[in-house]
Amino acid sequence: MRNLASLLFAGGLAFLLLTLLSQLAFGTPPMRVGSEILAVAPGEVGAANLVTAILLGYRGFDTLGELAILFAAATAAGVVLGRRRDDARRDPPGGEVLRTGADLLFPLLVVVGFYVIAHGHLTPGGGFQGGVILAAAFFVALLAQPARHLSHGLILWIEGLAGAAFILIGIWALVASGDFLAPLLGPGRMGELLSAGTLPLLSLAIGLKVGAELAGIMAHIADAEAPDT
Repeated sequence: MRNLASLLFAGGLAFLLLTLLSQLAFGTPPMRVGSEILAVAPGEVGAANLVTAILLGYRGFDTLGELAILFAAATAAGVVLGRRRDDARRDPPGGEVLRTGADLLFPLLVVVGFYVIAHGHLTPGGGFQGGVILAAAFFVALLAQPARHLSHGLILWIEGLAGAAFILIGIWALVASGDFLAPLLGPGRMGELLSAGTLPLLSLAIGLKVGAELAGIMAHIADAEAPDT
């Protein structure tokens, strides 16, 4: 039965791809949206990084779906890992050297994370990448000193407020311009930090939400019951 199901899936996928290819004329580029965005995005959005303009503007619904998937994954991980047990934490063998290195890296990673978030509309990066760096800062601290405890309540508040801010900005754009997540406040001058309208605000909301969700997963892993030895 498993082989039959795999065969049916492969056959259905092949049929879908052949159907799509049959609708395209030979030699015709299948995607023309990219050239249109390259032509109009600098004037409409004002973001030097057009990838961010696409993620947070032209395909904002997809980005909202990605955030929903990440939230569901973080919630499921928290449920599976279970409750914390105080005696489950043990100091790693790295000792003082590892803890000192983590203390030095923590502020550096936080600054780099917020820098990547704040400049996501200017250079490669943005909310997703910066959020991962922020989460890594707390991950390093937990690796160096598992006895530390991250406040799950604070993480939930940051995650919830960041997600609400993303949706509220989208609704604001929908009411003001008729398009969900359409950039507001004007494009500004390309290349400057205060440009691209509301895109930096959306990037900040994504960065905080992604960072909080990943940090929450790491905190659950650190709090999980240790295996018997």
